[in-house]
Amino acid sequence: MDDRKAVEAQALRVVTDLFPQALGAVLGGSAAHGRATASSDLDVAVLLPDSDTSRREVIRREGRVVELFLNTLADVPEFFAWDRARRRGTVLFVYGQGLPLADPHGHVARARALARDLLAAGPPALTTAEWEHGRYVLTCFLDDLVDTSPDDRYEQLSLADQVLRKAADLVTAHHGAWTGIGKWLPRRLLSAAPALGEALLDGHRAVAEQADPLPLATAVRRALDLFGGPLTEGYSHRWRT
Repeated sequence: MDDRKAVEAQALRVVTDLFPQALGAVLGGSAAHGRATASSDLDVAVLLPDSDTSRREVIRREGRVVELFLNTLADVPEFFAWDRARRRGTVLFVYGQGLPLADPHGHVARARALARDLLAAGPPALTTAEWEHGRYVLTCFLDDLVDTSPDDRYEQLSLADQVLRKAADLVTAHHGAWTGIGKWLPRRLLSAAPALGEALLDGHRAVAEQADPLPLATAVRRALDLFGGPLTEGYSHRWRT
């Protein structure tokens, strides 16, 4: 049995051993695309009957960490809508691009079709208020980064991380693309805007390796110009009631 088949079999054992009542399951992440390493965790989405409870669990099984996305059948449409609203689509990608492990009644196929439709539609557009807030926060972090002495490495590195994250969220939104966190941030950013994404990532690396914020600041200013430029004075935000 090759490595991919072994991982699939391992994921299926998790489902059959722990959730005998499951209506179906999908393997997502790197494991579904044959890129899992010996230390990779497994992302497994499990459809449960409505008598159960939707939740997320993290376990260790056969030496691997397994992240379980557990949803009852009735909860799927609402949960998918919530996942899309976050603009990361974590579980949508598991269903839409993952590998079915079991689907005795066709429920997984229908959930996968819904996930693919939502992925194709893309994340929701940012509202005017969200754009202004994003520009304001990014501008503030950028100003702080430029003003921070290279001797204050802890602060400089923390600010560079915030600047990259906020810039990535806005750049992907500008292109109507999904954003991400962790390893998915550079992947989604480069997919949405290859040249600008590379400039942002190279700029972040310049801060990390050379304590030089200028390349990142230059790339962020290019990004800000795409959606109205920096924003500080004139920004207004109403407190929620």
